[in-house]
Amino acid sequence: MKRPKSIIWENQEVLLLDQTLLPHEITFIRCDDVLSVAEGIRDMKVRGAPAIGATAAYGMVLAAMKANAEDEEVFFKILDKAASLLKGTRPTAVNLFWAVNRMLAKAKENRGKGIDEIVCILLNEAEAIASEDVEVNKSIGRYGASLLCHDDVVLTHCNAGALATVDYGTALGIIRAAWDEGKKVKVYADETRPYLQGARLTAWELIQDGIPVTLIPDVAAGYVMKNRLVTAVIVGADRVAANGDVANKIGTYSLAVLAKENGIPFYVAAPTSTIDLSIDTGDEITIEERASEEVTHFRGVRVAPEGVDVFNPSFDITPGEYIDAIICERGIARQPYKKSLLLI
Repeated sequence: MKRPKSIIWENQEVLLLDQTLLPHEITFIRCDDVLSVAEGIRDMKVRGAPAIGATAAYGMVLAAMKANAEDEEVFFKILDKAASLLKGTRPTAVNLFWAVNRMLAKAKENRGKGIDEIVCILLNEAEAIASEDVEVNKSIGRYGASLLCHDDVVLTHCNAGALATVDYGTALGIIRAAWDEGKKVKVYADETRPYLQGARLTAWELIQDGIPVTLIPDVAAGYVMKNRLVTAVIVGADRVAANGDVANKIGTYSLAVLAKENGIPFYVAAPTSTIDLSIDTGDEITIEERASEEVTHFRGVRVAPEGVDVFNPSFDITPGEYIDAIICERGIARQPYKKSLLLI
C-alpha cells in the first residue's frame, strides 16, 4: 500500500491526514478555512514541525481566499488576524512561525498588485514551501546516511518521518536514505508516551517501507543502549537554539543522557527552518503543556485515578553538549554549534 501524504492541497481545500486515527484508520480531514486549519494543528490531527509549517502556510492561503475584502487595507488586517490565530495554536515548533511569517512577508511585498493577484502569489508560495520541504528532507537524508554503516541499529523517538513532514521525513529520512543506499539498517522505535507517536506512526511508516523495526517501551531505552543493541540515536527537532540546544518531543533529553553515558552517538535531524538563531539557548524556548487527559486516559478510557494531579509537558530541551551532530539540508553541524550553525 502506498503511504498517504500528510498534507494535500485539493479543490481549494487542505486535506489533513488525521494522525490521531493511525494506524487503524486512514482518514482525511477537509479544511476549507483558516479556523479549521488552526483546529487541525491544535488538536494534533497534523503534527511534526515541518508539517505544521506547511499546513499553516496553506491556512494563510485559505484566509486570503475567504477574506471577502474590497480593499487591501482590510485584506491585510484579515491576514494579520489569521497569522495570529495560527501562531497561537502551538508554541514550541519554530517552523509554524517561520512559515506564517514567510507568507505574510510575501503578501506584503506584493502590496498594491490587487487582492486576486496576491491570493495567487500566496498559493504559489505555500506550494513552494511544501515542495521545498520534500527536497530538504531528501538532502538531510543523504547527509545523514553518510553517518550510518551497514547493519547499524538506530533508536529513534517520536515520529520524525513522512507523517511529520510534507513527505520523506527528517530522522526517518536518514534511515530511508541509508536503506536505499543498500545499508541494511534496523530500527528500534520507542512508544513515545503519552501520544504514542512512535508506536502508532513511526512503526507504521517503517513497516510500510519494509524497513525492519522493533517497538520498545520508553522505559527500555536504557536497557537496549547498555546492552549495545543500538549503535546510534537519531531524532528530529522542533526548534534549535543558536548554541545547539534542541527542543524535541518529551523524553528526548533522557535518551541523549543515556546515549552519552553509553558512548552511543546522538544525532539530530533538522531543516534549517527549525534553527532559530534569534535565541541564544534552549532556556528561551516556550515548552507547550498539553491536556491532562492525554495522560489520565487512553483512547477515551481513564487509566489513572480521579483527582490525581498531572504535569504533561509536550517537549523538553536537550543541551547541545549531548548532541554529536545536527544534520541539516546544507550539511552536518558539530560542536561548537554557535559557529557551525552559522555556516550551514
